Amino acid sequence: MNILVVGGGGREHAIAATLSKSPLTTKLIVAPGNPGIETFAECYPIAAEDILGQCKLAKDIKADIVFIGPETPLVLGLKDELSKLGINAFGPSKKAAQLEGSKTFSRNFCKRHNIPQPEFKYCTDIDTAKKQIELLNGYCVVKADGLAAGKGVVVCDTVDQATIASREMLEKNKFGDAGKSILIEERINGIEASVFAVSDGNNAVLIGTAQDHKRAYDNDEGPNTGGMGAISPAPALNQNLNKEIFDNIISPTINGMKLEGYPYEGILYAGVMITKKGPKVIEFNCRFGDPETQVVLPRLNTDLVSIIQKTIKKSLKNMTVDLIPQNAITVVIASKGYPGEFEKGVLLPSLKNFNDRNEISVFHSGTSKDKNENLISNGGRVLSITSIGANVKDCRQKAYDVVEAINWEQGFYRKDIGKLQKLS
Repeated sequence: MNILVVGGGGREHAIAATLSKSPLTTKLIVAPGNPGIETFAECYPIAAEDILGQCKLAKDIKADIVFIGPETPLVLGLKDELSKLGINAFGPSKKAAQLEGSKTFSRNFCKRHNIPQPEFKYCTDIDTAKKQIELLNGYCVVKADGLAAGKGVVVCDTVDQATIASREMLEKNKFGDAGKSILIEERINGIEASVFAVSDGNNAVLIGTAQDHKRAYDNDEGPNTGGMGAISPAPALNQNLNKEIFDNIISPTINGMKLEGYPYEGILYAGVMITKKGPKVIEFNCRFGDPETQVVLPRLNTDLVSIIQKTIKKSLKNMTVDLIPQNAITVVIASKGYPGEFEKGVLLPSLKNFNDRNEISVFHSGTSKDKNENLISNGGRVLSITSIGANVKDCRQKAYDVVEAINWEQGFYRKDIGKLQKLS
């Protein structure tokens, strides 16, 4: 069958690579794609947010399935527009995607359905925000209500930090419309984990877990980023916790969305904190995470196209998703300066020597080509180096061997991905 993947980052590279291995895939097209993807799929220079352009492409290529990778086209309603054309799309509708598109919607939804989460306060002005910040003694989390490319969350220790973060969002327009309203949340403690499920609107099944490393620098220091690396399975989780998360968070979410008239179809990503009182929802995303996809999909033993087909046909009930027992780690190489200002168009080393290494994948997160067809940087996060190994120590060794061999002097990376847990 003809499959169109919407997007062009490391997540979409991992998705496209997985779909390309399916015996059910006849033709694979990615828009806009990237230089890594174009080595095995057709790429069209259509922006993921170009709803009309993506719909026209899907129609022109007679797509049997459209896999929508990033959050923005989902929140803008690409699934809905494709459905009007009679084209099957994998992902939630515009209304269902509010779970990620509006943190206020998400928090109020969880409150209505008794899904465990931190306490929160919705604020549209600095005075309301300051009162809540002072109530929490500054030990809180400040969140932009809308989409902010994974950077709209500030974890604060003091009243001054939280007030500055709130003012930057509400008054200084740091995240544009996404920060016109904010949430001041209770700061909960524990270990974070990312849990991924797939839903057909009626039923859901877990598809993998991971631990993301959000801070820019080693030892979880520095500003929040879109993610500097990940490990799968999430070291903090086990079979009992997975069941608890499914029963108390995933299942009530799917049932609640159906009850409220917004059946949730596609990937549901629950960012959870494992606290002393049990798992609590930090956030929902309406798609696979980046860079978690780069470690979850390489462990998937069940055909991804088959999972998508069952989702579209609403026949996920009783389906079993198998994962290989090995660990996976991905290390992100980012442009110096990220997540602040950084230079684009910087020449990258040749990656040809790393494409054929056993159990190693080099995913392109932010690359392009110059007029001479040289590979250059085109984003904050540039490459994701993923390895599969028998244990965490093996994984880390293989991934960092490649990162060091690439030796991109204009980039930086964390040296402790996967090291936050005891090595096995």
